[in-house]
Amino acid sequence: MSGRDSPGPSEVLETIRVSLTNLFSRLALHPDQSASKVIPDLSFDGFLSHWKSNGFKKIVTMVGAGISTSAGIPDFRTPGSGLYDNLQKYNLPHPTDIFELDYFIENPKPFYALAKELYPGNFRPTPVHYFIRLLNEKNLLVRHYTQNIDSLERLAGLPEEKMVEAHGTFHTNHCLECGLEFSKEWMKEKIFSDTIPLCDACNGIVKPDIVFFGEGMPDKFYDMPAEDFKNCDLLIVMGTSLEVYPFASLVGHAEPNCLRVLINRTSIDKFGSPTNKRDINFIGDCDDAVWKMAEALGWSDELKALIKKEGSKFEKPKVRTSDNKHNDDKKPKTSREVPQSNQIEKKS
Repeated sequence: MSGRDSPGPSEVLETIRVSLTNLFSRLALHPDQSASKVIPDLSFDGFLSHWKSNGFKKIVTMVGAGISTSAGIPDFRTPGSGLYDNLQKYNLPHPTDIFELDYFIENPKPFYALAKELYPGNFRPTPVHYFIRLLNEKNLLVRHYTQNIDSLERLAGLPEEKMVEAHGTFHTNHCLECGLEFSKEWMKEKIFSDTIPLCDACNGIVKPDIVFFGEGMPDKFYDMPAEDFKNCDLLIVMGTSLEVYPFASLVGHAEPNCLRVLINRTSIDKFGSPTNKRDINFIGDCDDAVWKMAEALGWSDELKALIKKEGSKFEKPKVRTSDNKHNDDKKPKTSREVPQSNQIEKKS
């Protein structure tokens, strides 16, 4: 058998991922042993009614790529429109190779070309991001766990200490050889000038601190759930089909008396059990769901005001028409900001 016919590292990892998904989907840290339902009506309307009447005190949110699609960022696995289905232009042996560490070290160009398209700052936060910020401002949010690397939570104003960026972030960057840290401004300058980021000290490749296949999750991901989920009374899962582990295993940390609400465009078997006593499905758009929650709780005006206030901080996109096209072309270009300092410190 030729090397091309043999499965590559990413294909092997994908097979392992699917196997682990099947295994973990049958496991839970806290098996459902309660005799009665956590709330009487396990419908989305029943959930909203209970929240309005009784309230929740400790809320954990878990999110995936589905909360950012309305910002224009594709998710990963949706057939036809997902990121993995639209990487042909990079000539990858396998779509997931673009996030495979060994392949990246050998050929970093495809990743940085994609990073230029998806780089934080090119997109605005969605109503979901601002709703999560609102939860925090009302002292209801214990922690926000995200699979996303788009940094839209940061742009929406969610404090870093309230987030666990399970798959890392573009916010920090390190040399893979010597561990020297580089600023996000330095990295952005390299990416947008189509230059492979190389370390000033050792000439090694500098990579954003996002988690590739073959790398470990951040320590916070393992250290914080035990405490975060203790006495948590509401877990809201949005924009993820819970197919990627170990992130998906977080739902098992919710104790039996914790209500779990899934908001996603597709249903998940584990949230539709005939013996279910605490899980609620909202099958549909994440933005629609948070507006329904905001309306039921009387928060609509607050959410609208927050979006309007924060949205004014972003440059309005130019609408090009036949009347203004030539005028736009005459406007002076804004020069890219030059970072004051490139090197930060060595990675511990």
